Amino acid sequence: MDDVMYLMNSLWTMVAAILVIFMIAGFILLEAGSLRMKNAGHVAGKTIFTFGLASLVFWAVGYGFIFGENANIFVGMSNFFYDGTLTSGDSLAATVFFVFQLAFAGISITIALGGFAERAKFSAYVMFTILFGIFVYPVIAHWIWGGGWLAEHGKQDFAGSTVVHLTGAMAALAATIVLKPRIGKFNSDGSANKFAGHNQVYSALAVLILFVGWLGFNAGSTVSVDGAFFGYVALNTVLAASAGAVAATIISWVVLGKSDIPTILNGLLAGLVAITASCAFVDVWASVVIGLIAGVITFFAARFLEAKQIDDPIFAVSVHGIPGIWGTLSTGFFATGALAESTGVGRAGLFYGGGFEQLWVQFMGVAVCSIYAFVVSYVILVVMKKAMGGIRVSEEEEIMGLDISEHGGYGYPEHLGAEPSTIMSAGKQQSTNAKQQPKHI
Repeated sequence: MDDVMYLMNSLWTMVAAILVIFMIAGFILLEAGSLRMKNAGHVAGKTIFTFGLASLVFWAVGYGFIFGENANIFVGMSNFFYDGTLTSGDSLAATVFFVFQLAFAGISITIALGGFAERAKFSAYVMFTILFGIFVYPVIAHWIWGGGWLAEHGKQDFAGSTVVHLTGAMAALAATIVLKPRIGKFNSDGSANKFAGHNQVYSALAVLILFVGWLGFNAGSTVSVDGAFFGYVALNTVLAASAGAVAATIISWVVLGKSDIPTILNGLLAGLVAITASCAFVDVWASVVIGLIAGVITFFAARFLEAKQIDDPIFAVSVHGIPGIWGTLSTGFFATGALAESTGVGRAGLFYGGGFEQLWVQFMGVAVCSIYAFVVSYVILVVMKKAMGGIRVSEEEEIMGLDISEHGGYGYPEHLGAEPSTIMSAGKQQSTNAKQQPKHI
């Protein structure tokens, strides 16, 4: 019987890992669809590359920093260059657990790199992926999932609202600040110009792919088929996502006078991000409330960031960051004693007789992890900027688009098929014209 359970747990977790890795396809379509056509090929290529690079970094040091022994206050200090023979207990294959955790690390850096969109050099993606995978993600993952000090306090983050989403979002925020807004995004009076994504169908398909992949993300984090608890986690996940989409639709309709498509999509994603921490700790009705609030939060967060002239092209902060904070805090309100006991993490929330203790742990974890991810990412980017002679492309290259300037060809050559020399000349002329107009760069 133990052998059967071992194989079933391993099979289920492997399927979940595949679903999480397939989310990269969703991020490719989401980012490409949300940006302008001249950057679509760049988005697709750099996302595949950075996931591969992040996987190698995770294999070399990330896994050891998170789950290694002989830990200090920041990370573990063993199990580097994982050789496939280490064990993680008797419940499932260690190799499967490794692949599952690798997928999460890859998703977090993908979120972080959203803050680079349409203006960063390809070399900046390379360096930041490596450094984020060494100094940022593994530290926070160790604190919460690897037996670190937040785990000892009982911080509840079942599948990564903080570890994956908030960490990535804070790095994206640092990138948007260091890189500064895209050319022409803001006017001299502070008002914003809308840079519409080139393909809303891509964006909608992306959200559907991410929705399906998220079932591996959340339900797969059970890493077990025992009691079919993964079904309960999946139920909470679906309901929160649905509630987020509905809430975002309604709030956009009320405020804007029409139902805004990007807001609908962001609302569903925000519901998913928020329930990621609490999916194993809360009652079903609470998952709906968590999703509804997330859908409203993401709408106003995006508008607030734009008012502060923070150019977040794919809404990394307003979708993954602010809802990630809310989702992590939500267990401090809604966690039930029975579910906390069954998962073995933390205690009941405020609304279930647990007082403020769990809420304080959640708040402390959010505050410390947000500050750490932002500050370390900001320092990394500033050092990179100085060491690399800049991490942003030139004005001419930004105007031409990163497809042609960074890779020598367009993702849509039949639509943007001018000769490279002609494109270069046009880009230089547009750059000259742009310098004569007020803008924020």
